[in-house]
Amino acid sequence: MASAVTGSTAATRPNVLLIVTDDQPKHTQWATQKTFDWIAGQGVRFSNAHVTTPLCAPSRASVFSGKYAHNHGVRDNGHPYNLDQSTTVQRQLKQAGYRTGLFGKYLNSWTLSDNPPGFDSWLVLKPTFVDGQYNDNGTVKTISGYTTNVLRNRTLNFIDKSTTDTRPWFAVFTPYASHEPNVPEAKYADAVVPVWNGRPSVPEADRSDKPQYVKDATNTLADGKAQRQRQLRSLLSVDDAVQAFKDKLAALGQLDNTLVIYVPDNGYHWADHGLLGKGTPYSPAHEVPFYLTWPAAGLGGGTVDNRIVANIDVAPTILDAAGVTPAGSPDGQSLLSAASRTHILTEWWKQGTAGVKDSWASYVSTTEQYVEYYDVHTDASGAQVGTGQVRFREYYDLVNDPYQLVNKLHGASPAQEQAWGIPALAAKLAADRAS
Repeated sequence: MASAVTGSTAATRPNVLLIVTDDQPKHTQWATQKTFDWIAGQGVRFSNAHVTTPLCAPSRASVFSGKYAHNHGVRDNGHPYNLDQSTTVQRQLKQAGYRTGLFGKYLNSWTLSDNPPGFDSWLVLKPTFVDGQYNDNGTVKTISGYTTNVLRNRTLNFIDKSTTDTRPWFAVFTPYASHEPNVPEAKYADAVVPVWNGRPSVPEADRSDKPQYVKDATNTLADGKAQRQRQLRSLLSVDDAVQAFKDKLAALGQLDNTLVIYVPDNGYHWADHGLLGKGTPYSPAHEVPFYLTWPAAGLGGGTVDNRIVANIDVAPTILDAAGVTPAGSPDGQSLLSAASRTHILTEWWKQGTAGVKDSWASYVSTTEQYVEYYDVHTDASGAQVGTGQVRFREYYDLVNDPYQLVNKLHGASPAQEQAWGIPALAAKLAADRAS
């Protein structure tokens, strides 16, 4: 950033618009160009952005709490009620006098009839793309239409109420795009997307150095192209919604003093290493687009911030902007400060005993990544159980091997591991997991 600022920079507390898309990887800018032009082009683009757990519910819980999944307790998609609702960003903003609203997907496995804590108004979507079932301020009902547009309109209505309600507001817009089945709006069903011919990790010719689930992966470049096309088409309506939000804020005179943050809940593989989906330690799953704008605080110039940032930084940043001291000891840090980190912890848990992929944790910096897979999984309550034994390890030189093609630990000697600093990385990873 050009400079570090605090929430007190603005004359009055800002409104906050948080946009969280679903399963949106990097390299999707074509479908969200209006979003990019506004929030990044007239704000800040974070070039080294990650999610700490590349899975929907844990990541969203990290966005709302500012904590790693091992601290907030939502380790998988089956246990959303493990999140401590007393210290979420929405609860703290509401207590500080903000008007709060949620419009879209909340946490996976959340019972639709249960109202989302910390919000004054909401339209919570049971994930689908057309004719969705919603919790509309406490009443479960079906609303016809394309769900991204339904949620867009309700968000606009919430923003519009600021003409009669002078409280600052916090709006969370969480469309289902670009999650499978990636159903596009009818007008974009046949949109022609730019040609893409893969990257070195698509497909990876030799996966003998990877864990078994990667060795067994069978997805091809054609599968990746089809996945990408579906995702991009579904994101076009999100881009329209974001443009509508900008137009509304401009019409209301609120564009300058609204903090807008755009971040997906995780990335996605386009047949990288033969894989489709998320939940892996590889870059396509945990690297995401991440933008912020707040002109009143000096964050409107279209800068690039190269710090390592993550979804755990969203809540501390919002609270800092609002002048609220964070409760609950978040793991993240305010992006409005000059704080920086040398690396980030990424982690993922196997839910139950089924499935072919072990739980894992990873140390990620801008130059290297060290991964350990463990004999652990989540039990019926979402708690971690198992021996904790390390079952597989990976180490990548991200400078010379950005596509993670060569696991340097495959066949490496103890002397080589020592030279690469693996014992120190393992100790740092253990400390991060325990903190």
